Amino acid sequence: MRKALVTGASGFLGWNLVDALSPHWACYGTVWRHPFKDPRVRIASVDLTNFRDLKALFRETAPDAVFHTAAISDINYCENNPGDSQRINLDMSVNIAGLCGDHGIPCVFTSSDLVFDGTQAPYKENDEPFPINRYGEHKVFAEIGMRARCPDLTICRLPLMFGDAGPVACSFLQPLLKKMREGVPIPLFTDEYRTPISGADAAGGLLLALEHHAPLWHLAGPKVLSRFEFGRAIAEIFEVPNAQLRPCLRRDVSLPAARQENVALDSSLAASYGFQAKSPQDAIADLYAKCW
Repeated sequence: MRKALVTGASGFLGWNLVDALSPHWACYGTVWRHPFKDPRVRIASVDLTNFRDLKALFRETAPDAVFHTAAISDINYCENNPGDSQRINLDMSVNIAGLCGDHGIPCVFTSSDLVFDGTQAPYKENDEPFPINRYGEHKVFAEIGMRARCPDLTICRLPLMFGDAGPVACSFLQPLLKKMREGVPIPLFTDEYRTPISGADAAGGLLLALEHHAPLWHLAGPKVLSRFEFGRAIAEIFEVPNAQLRPCLRRDVSLPAARQENVALDSSLAASYGFQAKSPQDAIADLYAKCW
């Protein structure tokens, strides 16, 4: 079997990717602060920011492909801690791409819809990135730096993700649903739009992108939804009629990182190669059926 190395295997996307890879690939996954056990993946506890340890990992696993999903995805943390964001989201990513390039290994990198400023949606792959927060800035620089180091690099820009929780990490859906059931007031933006995708569909898109050696793909859901609309769909499908959802505007909430209005992604290029993603409502309904 071919061997796949998944960085950040204990993360939400990493775990969904292991789930998608395991029937046909021998999986190796890196963890750091959040170890877990799964018979489908061989776990390596390694600090990916330590270049010596990173080189040893490549030598010991000898992967046929690398899926780099490890990152700090909390945009407010990145804004307040730019050094950590650069070290992990940028420098570490470029080092991983460099080792892939040195060894002739294809690398799939998960970037973000937040590389755009949110004023010209929907965004296609040839649209110019223009980030407005630190997280998006470091993702853009990572795309550029990794491309320079690894000729066989696939960049997949992903939107807001949700879905089945893994053994360690969950998506934003689970804590949101918990608050709904507890009757906690939940402010949700009515003027922030994304194209949400399930973790399972995102993982399937990453495998398809590797198969086609895609240089750059957008992988997103088919519907543009505000945070409030998404929350309302969760409440309806999971039958929480008394959920205390509070519509609000971005200007009503003071947050460290600037937030884009609309970063909807156009996935028509990936779709032309067979990529398909369920609507958020259908994916949430599937999750509800699985839970109950």
